[in-house]
Amino acid sequence: MSYAFPIRVYWEDTDAGGIVFYANYLKFMERGRTEWLRSLGVEQRKLKEETGGQFVVSETQLKYHRPSRLDDELLVTADLQQLGTASLIIGQQVLSKTEQERTGAAAPVLLCEGTIRIGWVNAATLRPARIPSRVSGTLERCGGSMTQPFKP
Repeated sequence: MSYAFPIRVYWEDTDAGGIVFYANYLKFMERGRTEWLRSLGVEQRKLKEETGGQFVVSETQLKYHRPSRLDDELLVTADLQQLGTASLIIGQQVLSKTEQERTGAAAPVLLCEGTIRIGWVNAATLRPARIPSRVSGTLERCGGSMTQPFKP
């Protein structure tokens, strides 16, 4: 499995129908990506202070499979798919541990999946720039699949 970060669904995540509002899956994925990078030693605030650059989301593609509800336990995965000089593409999934338990499935059930392209920019000008070598080097060493599970 890819890097996985646990999240629980709260009231604020649901809509009037009692299911997770579709845009909140992007929030869950953002948290998962941030914690994945942090697990690799890439702390975004510190990196911005040291390099004057930052990551920004430039493209998203999502597919929704099943809904999630209040109190569900989710796993958000992050899997590096492509590393370029100024951007990277991360494959992500939101999986339900609650649905796995409810249905007796062999693994957490897929709720949402997609790809997110994040680009590196100069923080002052927001113009594209080359990803710092210490970050790209860290990502290259990890290869295509992030295999570190979340450890609290």
